[in-house]
Amino acid sequence: MRVLITGGAGFIGANFVHQTVREHPDVQVTVLDALTYAGDRSSLASVARAISFAEGSVADADLVDRLVAESDAVVHFAAESHNDNSLDDPSPFVQTNLVGTYTLLEAVRKHGVRFHHISTDEVYGDLELDDPSRFTPETPYNPSSPYSSTKAGSDLLVRAWVRSFGVQATISNCSNNYGPYQHVEKFIPRQITNLIDGVRPKLYGAGLNVRDWIHVEDHNAAVWAILDRGKVGETYLIGADGETNNLQVVRTLLEVFGRDPDDFEHVNDRPGHDMRYAIDASKLRDELGWTPRYTDFRAGLEATVDWYRSHEAWWRPVKAAVEAKYARTGQ
Repeated sequence: MRVLITGGAGFIGANFVHQTVREHPDVQVTVLDALTYAGDRSSLASVARAISFAEGSVADADLVDRLVAESDAVVHFAAESHNDNSLDDPSPFVQTNLVGTYTLLEAVRKHGVRFHHISTDEVYGDLELDDPSRFTPETPYNPSSPYSSTKAGSDLLVRAWVRSFGVQATISNCSNNYGPYQHVEKFIPRQITNLIDGVRPKLYGAGLNVRDWIHVEDHNAAVWAILDRGKVGETYLIGADGETNNLQVVRTLLEVFGRDPDDFEHVNDRPGHDMRYAIDASKLRDELGWTPRYTDFRAGLEATVDWYRSHEAWWRPVKAAVEAKYARTGQ
């Protein structure tokens, strides 16, 4: 099996590449990545000899057509994904998330290649803190940022290409990931690297915003379950029952570092900060038999802390610039 992985030098994509090489040795892996600030080829250094790598954009129709023609399946991770950046400049999000997905869909349509589209629970908007419900595949879309709206649009493109052209595609919408190789601009690695540097963690506002955390390896195991056993045209939600608010995440990390659980500082909240995400992954569990391995969130955080401690050379070069950018916005 020949698999093209877009965005394979990014956070979730790089972990998917590592997991595929490790657990599916019969699969030939090609990575397509534009190597923007969020893509780092060093994330693939230990598997470089086991894969093929192409640098370029998913919106480059000629390049995409050539790579798709040589593939049996495409797993589409490539996306602009940082909410704050989408508020500063939405244009890259439109180009990558919408035009890039369209370009891939046309290529897989032409060559009859299986397509799996990685999306986010943020397409559904957010839930109130006291709302007992969770997102399901039937939840109406209600995105609240340029990031989530372009991901919602890309999902709808996939659905339309399935219905109109018979493209062999599936979609997964996942909750918030954490784990190795995540850029230090993101919430959990930012706090971990601050603590490694002896800096107090930063908490947005009151820290009551709830996310449904899942370890990246559990996410990628679910993607393989969908590739192997998923029904074409279906949407599967991926979550690990990991609802935790930002305040508790920060306090847990402080405890892991042996610090007082209140040793953090409040910073300006993010504009339009969604309150709560929650995933109902029963369809994935019941139909495909997937279950998460990292069911203890603290243990998952401890493993992630260990990774950042032992891979300082990976994140150190960009840390100062990220903190300077946050400082300009009071965050």
